[in-house]
Amino acid sequence: MQLLPGSARTLMLSLSALLLLLCCATEAHNITSILAKNPEFSTFNHYLTVTHLANEINLRETITVCAVDNPGMSDLLAKGLSIYAIKNVLSLHILLDYFGAKKLHQITNGTALAATMYQATGSAPGSSGFVNITDLKGGKVGFGAGGNDGDLTATFVKSVEEIPYNISVIQISKILPSEEAEAPTPGPSEQNLTALMSAHGCKVFADTLVASDAQKTYEDNLEGGLTVFCPMDDVFKSFLPKYKNLTADGKLSLLLYHGIPVYQSLSLLKSSNGVMNTLATDGAKKYDFTVQNDGEVVTLKTKIVTARITGTLLDEQPLGIFTIDKVLLPKELFKAEAPAPAPAPAPEADAPTTKKSSPPAPVSPAEAPNEDPADQTADDNGSVRYNGGRFVALLLSSSLGLLVLVKIGISSYFNFY
Repeated sequence: MQLLPGSARTLMLSLSALLLLLCCATEAHNITSILAKNPEFSTFNHYLTVTHLANEINLRETITVCAVDNPGMSDLLAKGLSIYAIKNVLSLHILLDYFGAKKLHQITNGTALAATMYQATGSAPGSSGFVNITDLKGGKVGFGAGGNDGDLTATFVKSVEEIPYNISVIQISKILPSEEAEAPTPGPSEQNLTALMSAHGCKVFADTLVASDAQKTYEDNLEGGLTVFCPMDDVFKSFLPKYKNLTADGKLSLLLYHGIPVYQSLSLLKSSNGVMNTLATDGAKKYDFTVQNDGEVVTLKTKIVTARITGTLLDEQPLGIFTIDKVLLPKELFKAEAPAPAPAPAPEADAPTTKKSSPPAPVSPAEAPNEDPADQTADDNGSVRYNGGRFVALLLSSSLGLLVLVKIGISSYFNFY
């Protein structure tokens, strides 16, 4: 059995390692499916879905979910908190690190302070967005909200499911109390939509909304869910001349075209592709666009233009406001610009022109004169030219040598197998 050449052997080993890595890759987790196998967490699972936290969990690569059973959730719901406060409380139960049962009992120095999804929102004051985890005597592990003076109010019950080191779902004995997380949070529908836009770089678009009937349509959709794609000031300002040339109906349709009548968080937009109906959609008048994503980049594609989401003004159920770098142009109002025609050739002058002499045809290798076999000769200007015949011969010799090497490598490969 003949051995492969060194480079070919290295290539085969690299391919084998890549295939092994692909075969062992872990599929993306789904917290809803994991908890659905355990009916005692049905209420907890339901509120993860309602608050859209389930989507955030599924997008994370390393995470721990501290689930609470139905009786524990009943204690939380009895407080009569708004859905936004409930989201904050549940966010405190999602740790941004991996803690399986084994790791919980082997914490360095017996205690750890874990950051949570509540902390990641940026609205958690002080240390209230952290959870204190302490390995206690008798095999117990205690949990306490960081803003609760470090009191360990809950304990580890059991491991529900672990996918090292991707996701760990564990059960703790009760909800972690937190005055900061439970504090009343004004809902997005209670906020002034156009004021939010004006304060964050979309004043021109907001002022245009206020001056039209489109504002009422936006406000009527706030309670049921609304997503707004807001062109930045410099973008919409430069578009105003075209906007003013539209009919009254056209202006209204264009403004409504920048909103969709459902709430779409940025995480959902990053994980989904497809056609979206807008506030302007009405029967045969489609007025839709396509959402496309490539990793962290999300684009909105019409038949005329492709805009990119550049920032987030608000992303809180039921309202999402995102900035975009172009005005969305529906095909129902605008036509795609045709490519510019190629310039016509300049007309020939009537006056007779002097016929230019054509350059001499190149000499083919076969017709090359049998000169003195010097490698290089100099022309009258002192520049250097290569002897055509010898240069081509050298090129052919190199190519044949390379072909022989390739043939040897291929033959060795098949002899090896």
